[in-house]
Amino acid sequence: QVQLVDSGGGLVQPGGSLRLSCVASGFSFSAYSMSWYRQAPGKERELVAYITYTGGSTSYADSVKGRFTISRDNAKNTVYLQMNSLKPEDTAVYYCYRPNGDYWGQGTQVTVSS
Repeated sequence: QVQLVDSGGGLVQPGGSLRLSCVASGFSFSAYSMSWYRQAPGKERELVAYITYTGGSTSYADSVKGRFTISRDNAKNTVYLQMNSLKPEDTAVYYCYRPNGDYWGQGTQVTVSS
């Protein structure tokens, strides 16, 4: 069955960096576009970044443009989210998502605090 396993979260100081990973299994990963979402306490889940199945096109929420980079390695069935210049408002649980079929990872907590 389809499985998405998120990892890489943690506690980081403002201005720091983290790289999230999502390892996919149970489907032909290279045939599907992928996304990262996040949900902060008391807020709705929001789209952070999106990448097409080839990796040739990406898009970002305005709040993370220029700071976050989504990428993928189809040979490793993995999608990444490189997060730089982190801010306290980036604190949230981050989820990997496959739009076709509505599949979610379990989430990984990112906390940005001094």
